[in-house]
Formats: sequence, structure tokens, C-alpha cells
Amino acid sequence: MSSSSPNVVLSYADAAAVVLEHARGLSSTGREVEAVPLLDSLSRVLAESVLADRDQPPFDRSSRDGFACRIADLEASWPLRIAGLLRSGQDWSGSPLKRGEALEIMTGAPVPEGLDCVVMVEHVTVEDGHVRPAQGRRWTSGENIVPRGAEARAGSSLLLPGTRIQPPQLAIAAACGRETLRVFARPRVAILATGDELVSLGETPLPFQIRNSNSYSLAGQVVGAGGEAVILAAAPDRIAAVEESIGEALACDLILLSGGVSMGKYDFVEQALANLGAEFFFTGARIQPGKPIVFGRLPVQDGYRYFFGLPGNPVSTMVTFALFAAPLLRALAGHSPDSWAPDFREARLETGVEAKPGLTRFLPARATSGFDGTTARLQGWQGSGDIAAAAEANCFMVIPDGLGPAAGDRVSLLYL
Repeated sequence: MSSSSPNVVLSYADAAAVVLEHARGLSSTGREVEAVPLLDSLSRVLAESVLADRDQPPFDRSSRDGFACRIADLEASWPLRIAGLLRSGQDWSGSPLKRGEALEIMTGAPVPEGLDCVVMVEHVTVEDGHVRPAQGRRWTSGENIVPRGAEARAGSSLLLPGTRIQPPQLAIAAACGRETLRVFARPRVAILATGDELVSLGETPLPFQIRNSNSYSLAGQVVGAGGEAVILAAAPDRIAAVEESIGEALACDLILLSGGVSMGKYDFVEQALANLGAEFFFTGARIQPGKPIVFGRLPVQDGYRYFFGLPGNPVSTMVTFALFAAPLLRALAGHSPDSWAPDFREARLETGVEAKPGLTRFLPARATSGFDGTTARLQGWQGSGDIAAAAEANCFMVIPDGLGPAAGDRVSLLYL
């Protein structure tokens, strides 16, 4: 272990790759699991497979309002006599349909055995208890019928461990009769802000002080990424105090430090980490905002704890969490690997952006979505300390190193 941090500054792509490499090394073995009521599982990560308890659908299901009949009768016997009505939630209890008969049927109702087509109500005319399908249409066997087991067979896996539970997954679990689900326990994430200028929310700041807003924005991002936020008291700019606070943070599964990672005379975070035996993977990334981002791990009795040293300016803190900390946290929370990466989406640029070489930039922006796609424009801001601009923005526009996209070009957007 080194006694001081190395100077390893990477491109965004290389730094992101380093984080994902370590995320892949995390194992779900030994991770705590808990059973929660179905609704409480929303946004949690599934720790078990959810199996179909029966065929889905459990019967041949009509997918349209219309008339169930035989293809042969459509071709040979017109009009067809309406033998009865079958609603969703009922089973046909009448006599089997004879040649030349049809059954009025509602969407979701079981199609009686022997009938192989449902003619949509829009494609027939009804008069005097008979139904006449539209002339000139061709019909196929199985039309508008979802066969039994077409969606899932009994015993098949419908949801796998690592799945984040959202409303569609709630619907699947409910359809299988699951009142509870086993989910991974949320990783505990220590949030430690540093700086003599910070005061707690209940204090009245002096003219040269500011309130500790970073811990709360980070806590919100931690919860959104599947963790449990543990906000520690802000540490003053003294190495011994920072070391003591980091020692307290080691009880959690991941450590986030904000502030104290730049080149200032009183930026002691890296030195404190090094004194505690930290292994550093990078100490900066060529990005704006957030260049001083630090990533590494600390030794503990049961292995190690990963940490991120995030810049103290609020916008930098939010951006670097989304780019680097969130992917590792999702891995710790048990998310499947295909959901670890930051939330990037594409949009059409409204106005051109000036090029700036040497940095990949993530600038506050507003995106507007419509039926014909998404457009985006930059949000005016006063630099990485401008919380108001970040609050007015709804995303961050990605400007690659040295590129100045023109109006109409496609750009990537980062969502927190």
C-alpha cells in the first residue's frame, strides 16, 4: 500500500471502464436478502427467480371483442347463427357449437374447445340473431386467439435475480400470486462531506460559510441507485479529523467523500486515505465538471471498501456520482450488469455548442420530448457551483473532447 496517492488522470471512457471492471468483480455471494411485501419491493432488486405457477394464459384467450367460430364455417356457411354470449371471467357451459354457429365473445374470455378463430366485431354485421362476416376478408386459424401457455409455461422463469422491480414486474409477480418477494438488502453508503466552510442545515451560516447541500443531493442519488444513505457529520479540513470520519464510514458498504480532493493547500482527503492504506485506481478524469474525481479502496477486516472522492462543487458532485459511483453502487445492490451504466439518451441539438479540447464536458441542459423525438439545449450556468442551474436543468449534455456539435446534430444526454 502506498503512503501517498499516485497521479493517475484518465479519459472519461478509460475511467468508466476501470469502475465497471471492479463492478464485475463484485459477487452476490453472501449478500443479505430479505422478504418484503409485494408493493414494498418497488425499485428493489430481486434476489430470487419468480416462476409461473400455471400456464399463462391458462386457457386459449380471446384477444378481441368479436365472435368465436370455426374457419371452415366462415368459408362455407354464411351467415352464422349466434349461439350465445361469453364474457371474461366465465366459461362456456352451453352445448358444443354446431356447424354454422358462432359465439359472441369478449376480450379476455376463454375460447371454447373446437373453435379456432375470433372475428373482430368491427368486421361483421349482426342482424336477426345471425352474424355475417365482412366480404372479401381472409381468415386464418388462431386469429385473435392467444393459445394457452403462449406467454409462459407453468414452472418457467418469468423474472430473474438482479431484476429491478418496476410496475411491469409487479404485475408479473401478482399474476403468479406472489404476496412477498425476496430482494437484496440495500447497500449502506456513507456520505462524508469535508470542509471548514460547511454547516448543518439547522445552523445559521456566517457570511463565509455555506450549508452542507452536497450530502443531501448525494443521499437522493444513492437512494435512486438502490442504496441506503448514511449521512455523516461534515469533517473539518484537518487530516486527523478526516481520517477519523473515514474510519467511521468503513462500517458501510461504500464510501462517498465530497470536497477536499483538489490541489488546494487544505485538500486533505487523498492524504488521509493514503494514510489509512488506500489503493488508488485513478485520481482524476479529463471531464468538466468533476476532473478531480478519485476512485479506490481501503483495507478492512473482511476485505476492502470502495470509495469515491468527489469534487466539492455541487454540480461536479452530482455529475461524478452519476458517471462513476452509481454504476458501482448498482452492482453492490445486485442489479444485473446490463443496468449498471449511466443513463445516457440521445437528442437533437437545438443550437450549436463551442468546441473545447482536452475535456469531455457534461453541461446542464433541458430536453424536451415529443412524438417526433427529443430536442435539447444548454442551460445557462455560472460554473460547477451553480445549484440553481442544475435544478432548472433536467439532464446534462455530453460534449465529447474537442467537438463542437452544430444545431441539428445528435448529442448524448446524461440523466441523473
